Amino acid sequence: MLPRLIEALSSLDIGTLFVIASCVTSLLGLFLLFAYVQDRIPALALWGAAYLLGGFSGAIWRLGDQITPPLPASTPNVLLFIAVGMIWSAARLFHGRPISWGGMFVGAGLWMASYSVPLFANSSALRVLVSALIVAVYTFLIAAELWRERRKPLIRRWPAIFVPMLHGAIFLFPMAMASFDGEVGSGWVGMFAIEVVLYVVGAAFIVLVLAKDRAVRAYKAAAATDALTGLLNRRGFFEAAAAMMGAHGATMTPVSVLAFDIDHFKKINDTFGHGAGDQMLQLFATVVRKTMRGGDIIGRVGGEEFVALLSGTMAETAVAAERIRNAFAAATTGPDGHGIPATVSVGVACGSPHAAIDMLIARADTALYRAKANGRNRVELSDEAVAAPGRAASVVPLRTLQPQLAEAPAGQAGPMMRRRSVQ
Repeated sequence: MLPRLIEALSSLDIGTLFVIASCVTSLLGLFLLFAYVQDRIPALALWGAAYLLGGFSGAIWRLGDQITPPLPASTPNVLLFIAVGMIWSAARLFHGRPISWGGMFVGAGLWMASYSVPLFANSSALRVLVSALIVAVYTFLIAAELWRERRKPLIRRWPAIFVPMLHGAIFLFPMAMASFDGEVGSGWVGMFAIEVVLYVVGAAFIVLVLAKDRAVRAYKAAAATDALTGLLNRRGFFEAAAAMMGAHGATMTPVSVLAFDIDHFKKINDTFGHGAGDQMLQLFATVVRKTMRGGDIIGRVGGEEFVALLSGTMAETAVAAERIRNAFAAATTGPDGHGIPATVSVGVACGSPHAAIDMLIARADTALYRAKANGRNRVELSDEAVAAPGRAASVVPLRTLQPQLAEAPAGQAGPMMRRRSVQ
């Protein structure tokens, strides 16, 4: 069947096929540039410009003899290899990697250097082989860049990897054919022209899907993020908390909630202005992010009130709460505190990963109000661990936790045993 297909393709006009390929490529380039205007993703602009340059190179290849003064014979290939290098750079840029300017032009430079050799310039088969090799190498590099997208499971990444890999493999066929026949027939050139059209359409579709997926993720992140502090907002916190507690449900790892409230925050706003209050909220968010673990979930649920969900027992979480309390007090008196001393009160609750998150927050909130009533700038623990629905809550004697807290490193849990009141 393949020999018949090659024979049929050999009867087609190669020039017409390349004109079609150039028109399709240019049209897709304009479409990608329009998508860039809509989404403002720089990789789309570079990818679209590469398609336009590739389409222009095809037009020069087909109509170059009608241009006066005539262009050098290597011009279409040089432009094509620059375009392929631009697509590789766009793939790098799409995943946050810098553009490799040298790598973008190395293919074109290699072609120009080879074209200066008479044997290369006079052998069409050798030129096809070298051009196919350059395109294949760039295409494999594009596939390698798309492979770097680790945020998606393999089953969803395989089209972005498979399409350029297949394109690169097809462009290696001329090398195999030349090794057997010594030349590349017009039927193979026609097949390459059709395959190029399919590839540019498929690659454009893939990059648009990736861009749309990235835009959706950005919108979701914006909808779940507090604009002032950069932490999760109420909606984002509860969504992330549900996912975390579901993951811990299989192993029955206990989870804990920390409820934070900046002490005398209204007084800070009234005395220093709302701008200073906003800076204080941002400072607390920075302290919490630096102090807590990467897998912990932190959110701003309203005003000066923050809440965090983390895995661990009551004793472990109390140590983390003391560490945050100390770090925030130190930060407010440091250069980032703008000369406004402030403290935070913390309530801690612990329970089963199958417990209701609202119940955990309510218990932590009760402990927080007790910290406020007992003088502020302190950590208070809930008296009960929240059990899963249908199970009796287990009492956690506070005295059993104090020896563990007292043994914590200095500057973390020790101050909990020597609390000072802040009015």
